[in-house]
Amino acid sequence: MKIAPLVTPGGALTVAEVHRYSRHLIIPDLAMAGQQRLMNAKVLCVGAGGLGSPTLMYLAAAGVGTLGIVDFDTVDESNLQRQVIHGQSDVGKSKAQSAMEKIAEINPNVIVNLHQLRVDVSNVMELFAQYDLIIDGTDNFATRYLVNDACVLLGKPYVWGSIYRFDGQASVFWADYGPCYRCLYPEPPPPGMVPSCAEGGVLGVLCGTIGSIQTTEAIKLLTGIGDPLIGSLMIYDALDMSFRKIKVKKDPSCPLCSANPTQTELLEDYEAFCGVLTDEAVVAVKDSTISVEELKSKMEAGAEFFLVDVREPSEWEIVKIPGAVLIPKQGFLDGSALEKMPHDKQIIIHCKSGVRSAECLAIVKAAGFSDAVHVSGGVIAWAKQIDTSLPVY
Repeated sequence: MKIAPLVTPGGALTVAEVHRYSRHLIIPDLAMAGQQRLMNAKVLCVGAGGLGSPTLMYLAAAGVGTLGIVDFDTVDESNLQRQVIHGQSDVGKSKAQSAMEKIAEINPNVIVNLHQLRVDVSNVMELFAQYDLIIDGTDNFATRYLVNDACVLLGKPYVWGSIYRFDGQASVFWADYGPCYRCLYPEPPPPGMVPSCAEGGVLGVLCGTIGSIQTTEAIKLLTGIGDPLIGSLMIYDALDMSFRKIKVKKDPSCPLCSANPTQTELLEDYEAFCGVLTDEAVVAVKDSTISVEELKSKMEAGAEFFLVDVREPSEWEIVKIPGAVLIPKQGFLDGSALEKMPHDKQIIIHCKSGVRSAECLAIVKAAGFSDAVHVSGGVIAWAKQIDTSLPVY
């Protein structure tokens, strides 16, 4: 689908700018007008992490005139394996600030707007209205639906990407010309069904592949060259080194972008819409949650209990709480783990941070183990608060 350029050309290039962008200028499809459009464009990147890193770097190198960066997080050492815009000296620094400093090194002509905040219903419309195009580099469903809905209501194109382990996806959602994110995913997945990168991991270089696709799509939209991924979902498998393109049609019953939408404004609570925990888990953890300090006290008092770690074997190899027994979450989902639960000891369940253990707790309680509890904060809380010699991942 051929789309008209999103941005009008800006002013004439200086001699220095001609030299900097000469490899763009000699491409017939892009040429001087295309570069002037890029330099006149305003692009907002939501997130300066795995996907945001290559996206921001290549947009800056391409000469996009104004880049907005939305991120409220700080750089952690575990980010450096994939978030290539940050370095060792940036650990502890604001991700937005760190990204701005790298952009200045890549291209000092780019104007950078920092938005060191969490995007939510109260600020998203005003924020997005300032930009021509929105690129999503986040890793949670609540923000994805929020970004999509705001873009539809504002008539903005939304360049989307998603990564997990060895798999990546990318598309362009623009309700004026094709489907929106809700047309592809009308409902978020059930809580706990799709682990985040922090739980499931991601091949670092995958971020570069998908982030580069997102940047390419942004440049195409801004300049009007090529056929953007509107109405198409690009699926990448790094292990097979394969790309597949799947057609995505506008959903005639989409509550947001159909001819007769039933949703005409933002939802009140996107976290509740996506749900971090199932209803059963929410009920299960009420009055059945202990802290790592309480777990340590039980250990020191010699209490009898059965400590279960529901993470994956690869996580178990990194760090573990002493005395725990590894029984991955899948065993609770298929019921096989219940056979291993003792009836003469209290069952205490933990995972990395407390989400998976809450889901497993609901299953255990439903099976009749009424005094079972889970550990708030999981092994990460244990490593940070009880035994700081242990690694955090």
